[in-house]
Parts: sequence; C-alpha cells; structure tokens
Amino acid sequence: MEKIAIVILNWNGAQMMRRFLPSVLKYSSDDATVYVADNASTDDSVQMLKEQFPECKLILLDKNWGFAEGYNKALAQIDAEYYLLLNSDIEVTQDWLKPMLRYMEEHQEVAACQPKLLSEANREMFEYAGASGGFLDRFGYPFCRGRVFETVEEDRGQYDSAADVLWATGAALFVRARIYKEVGGLDSRFFAHNEEIDLCWRMRIMGYRIVCLPESHIYHVGGGTLPKGNPMKTYLNFRNNLTMLYKCLPGDELKSVMRWRCLLDYVAAFEMLILKRNIGDFKAVLRARSDFRRWRKDFEEDRKRIQASRKEKKIPEQRSYSLLWQYYVKGRKRFSDLP
Repeated sequence: MEKIAIVILNWNGAQMMRRFLPSVLKYSSDDATVYVADNASTDDSVQMLKEQFPECKLILLDKNWGFAEGYNKALAQIDAEYYLLLNSDIEVTQDWLKPMLRYMEEHQEVAACQPKLLSEANREMFEYAGASGGFLDRFGYPFCRGRVFETVEEDRGQYDSAADVLWATGAALFVRARIYKEVGGLDSRFFAHNEEIDLCWRMRIMGYRIVCLPESHIYHVGGGTLPKGNPMKTYLNFRNNLTMLYKCLPGDELKSVMRWRCLLDYVAAFEMLILKRNIGDFKAVLRARSDFRRWRKDFEEDRKRIQASRKEKKIPEQRSYSLLWQYYVKGRKRFSDLP
C-alpha cells in the first residue's frame, strides 16, 4: 500500500499540466506517488504525459465521468492510505505535503484537510475556491476564511492558524482513504460543483473533523473547467447545493431552510434577469430548482442513511446566521467581521 497518492483528474488539460505538473513532481515525488486520471480527453493530454512525464502513473477512464465520478473511478484503482485530490491548475510549494501528513498522522479523528489556497495570478491574495478553509451559513451558502461571496481578501497572515472547518477545497483535498470509502466517496450524481462540500459535511456528521492547515500553501488558477458566468456552472451550483441541503440538514431545520431557500433562489434569479440582464443564469436557476424537485426522491435513502449516521446534532462550522444578511445589510464582507 502506498502512503499518499496524489491524483490529478484531467480532461483536455494538456496546457495546464505542461505548466503545473513539474512543480507537483518536483516537490511531491519523495513523499507521494503522482497519478493523472484522464477523463477521456480529446486533446493531446495522454500522449503528452507519456512523452514528457513518464514518471506519472496514468489511469485512463473510458469517458468524461465529471469531477465526482471521475475521481471515484480513479481512486477505486489505487491502494493508498491517503488520497490527495489535486486540480491540474495548481502550483505547489516545497514541503507542502509534510505539515498535512504530520497532522493527519497525529490526529486520527481528522478525516480530511487542505492547505492554504492563494491566487496564482495575484500571489498576495487568497483564491476563491477554498482560501483558508470553508464554512456554510444557515441557508447553505459557502464562504471561507479569506473569501465571503465575491470579496476575496489579501493574505496578511490573518488566517494562518490551523482551524476546524466544515469543508476543505476540492482543489487540494487531502483525505484519509478508509473514511473516503466509508462515507461512499463523492456523490457522482452531482457531476461537478459542491461535491467536496457534500463529502466533507457527511464526514462531519459522522463525527470526523475537517481542518485547514495554512502552514502548507499552494497557488491556484481556478475556474478552468467552467468559467464564472457560465450558465451550466450556475445550474450545477444551485441544483447541487439544494440537494446537499436536503441530504445533510437535520430534520428540525429542513423544512424551514428549504422554504427560505425557495424564496432566496427566486430573488437571485430575478436579480440576474432584471439588474444584470443575464437571461442564461436566470434560466439556469429556474431549471436547477425544477430539476431538484424532480430528482429529490432519488436521495430519500441517502438522507435516511446520513441522518442515521449523525454523531452531532449541531455542527458549529455551519453557522446559525444568514450570510446574505451579514454581507449585504450589515456590511460585513470579511470573514473576521462575521459573528
């Protein structure tokens, strides 16, 4: 059995891998085995990897399974104590693995952790998709130490302490393999977006901890597969977020939260249409809500199983306040300003 398997899921990302894979190999090969799992790319990814990076182990998938199922299928072929799910657009730093491995070895109750995520384009800033560890508000809106909605902070060391979080970024998710399997892995029905939050929330419900360890830091490009403003990205985010809430919220919160989310989602949709004149995103939100209603019954057994596994009624990393209220009404736009 390998100690750490770093697994990069690729789909038509030859250019990104040429740019960023060298840092992963340079700073990780002594501590881990590096895999690239290819989601049936149609560019020259596979040939390029064979010729330029023969030290990488290749897993060839038969079609584009998306982020969630692509990883599930790839990880099923790897025997390791730890998995590290790593995006192809990440530059890692010297000794980045050591703090995470050391912490996981010393804290067996920790299921997963992440490094601090900084922007590759502006290295003084946090990166949107994880920053220094993720949380949820009462209504399921994700935010991070270093990023609240669209406000991304400069990294001045203000979030450099290790911290328990609700979710670790899927851009660099260091997870204990046995627990990944115990909770059933990523939900393949999500395809992409919110799947790592859903996974981490399920692990927290079972009593495991999720931690951010800023002693380790990496640089992330972000938005490579579906850029911001893409209606499909909007659709997946809304549909999957609602599904995650349905699966994971405790029974005494479910009805109230889902009623509020119905109202808030329609407000968001009409704001996209009227103020931003974005018809694509408007339609995406409506379709997401419609599709969630249609497929919700498919998750009834998942919900029962998840709730039956609950070790803690209230998880502190899911905050009890409304992030929308704090951000837009109270003007609290940084994590350190929040209650």
